[in-house]
Amino acid sequence: MISAFTGQQIRDAEQPLLDSGEGAVLMQRAAYGLAQAVVREVKRRRRLTGAGVTVLVGKGNNGGDGLFAAAFLAGRGMRATAVLAAAEVHPEALAAFVSSGGRALRLEPGNAEELAVLCAGDDVIIDALLGTGGRGGLRGASAELVASLQELRPRLVVACDVPSGLDANTGEVHWPVLDADVTVTFGGIKAGLMTDPGEGCCGRIELVRIGIEESLPPEDAELRRLTSSELGALLPMPGRRAHKYSRGVLGVVAGSVRFAGAAVLGVHAAALAGAGMVRYLGPQTVAQLVLAQTPEALWESAEAGRVQAWLLGSGVDGEEQLERAKDTAAAAFAADLPVVVDAGALSLLPERCPPHWILTPHAGELATLLASLPSTGEVAVTRDDVESRPLHFVRQAAEQTGATVLLKGATTLVASPSGVVFSQCEGTAWMATAGSGDVLGGVVGALLAQCAESITDDDGAYARLGLDVADRWAALAAVAASVHGRAGSAASAELDGGPITASAIMAAVPRVIGSLNAECDRTRP
Repeated sequence: MISAFTGQQIRDAEQPLLDSGEGAVLMQRAAYGLAQAVVREVKRRRRLTGAGVTVLVGKGNNGGDGLFAAAFLAGRGMRATAVLAAAEVHPEALAAFVSSGGRALRLEPGNAEELAVLCAGDDVIIDALLGTGGRGGLRGASAELVASLQELRPRLVVACDVPSGLDANTGEVHWPVLDADVTVTFGGIKAGLMTDPGEGCCGRIELVRIGIEESLPPEDAELRRLTSSELGALLPMPGRRAHKYSRGVLGVVAGSVRFAGAAVLGVHAAALAGAGMVRYLGPQTVAQLVLAQTPEALWESAEAGRVQAWLLGSGVDGEEQLERAKDTAAAAFAADLPVVVDAGALSLLPERCPPHWILTPHAGELATLLASLPSTGEVAVTRDDVESRPLHFVRQAAEQTGATVLLKGATTLVASPSGVVFSQCEGTAWMATAGSGDVLGGVVGALLAQCAESITDDDGAYARLGLDVADRWAALAAVAASVHGRAGSAASAELDGGPITASAIMAAVPRVIGSLNAECDRTRP
């Protein structure tokens, strides 16, 4: 599992070494790792000797890391320039840079655009203006320089620890920010690098170990991300004597005459994601379309038979279907059954949900949901607010509702009511298409039905991750989000990176599950 920590947690882990006088050692390790990453990236594009590197230098340790890295690169034959954006920079690092043959230029009011043009002509820019302690973003000439560089689109940008202007704790972005191709981060991955909008500015993330890692226990992580092997271990696999009922039965109240496709996609996605049986409750006209796509499904005209979990809300519209969803939600709550709550059913929540109810809003729906909950002192929340601070608001929603909350987005966040959050980002921008969320609902529902009776086992795959029982539902939803994202990427890859439909995402789900199962080395029953 990939663990992400706040900037303060990283600084606390560094403090014992700093107190013992080993701060210079930490900086040299960080600078060397940063320089090596730059060498690898430049060599992919051209010869290292004669290539140009510019480091944007702020005050403090982040600027020191950048200067020491640039001094090392100058020693490897690169033409090195430092743009000093602070009146005072790390003195030892600056001395090492100058003695290695580097050229230092001073950023001043009035010369930001000129320096931006000069920097953009180099082969690589190292952004070392602000580190984890930076608050409020860039100002003055530094902001003007970065804004100009962003317009000029440099060939290669490597961020030192975090892109300047990105909040390392929350992922909130204070513009302007210079989008990085690679972010080289030190000691531990910062939470802001694994949640939007910050993750969108980071490019590929590389972690450099500097000797503080043992002081960062995974259970204290601010964010967690499941790896491929963990995903394979958590995906349910039927035993030799399994049957359709033991495989998990999912009930679905979705779709309507107007939004019939939501039901078609949700039911079929659930079947493709491994549910042993899917029971559909809805209008007969919609049921006919559902059965035409998924003849294995059952249409329940009145009450459904036994199910292990429910999927409610996708495309629900009209008084009759809304009433059906409302009655089903009440019955599921009374029976303590797991439920996936999407779209139209988000307004039907009980006063307090159990953690095995998984809500799947997008940013706009989450803003609406928060507005309907008792005030916690926040001003009215808008969609823009959620998109700017998704980690904050997904946690707030889980805490206030008691449910597990999956916030859909380029980076999908899943929050447990305990505060544990999972972050998955395996999809493609082409997945922003009608019906994609309906497919996700079906995948979550299928996994929920298959795991509902085993997820709390003390010796199961979820227990081996060290998760409390209440947090395992968030891990399950993260698995579903990852499968969904990987399916979208796989479908687009088959079209040479071209656009896809929700149906294409759905069709790729079984292959993704199969490949993750094959990658996992656990012994299957």
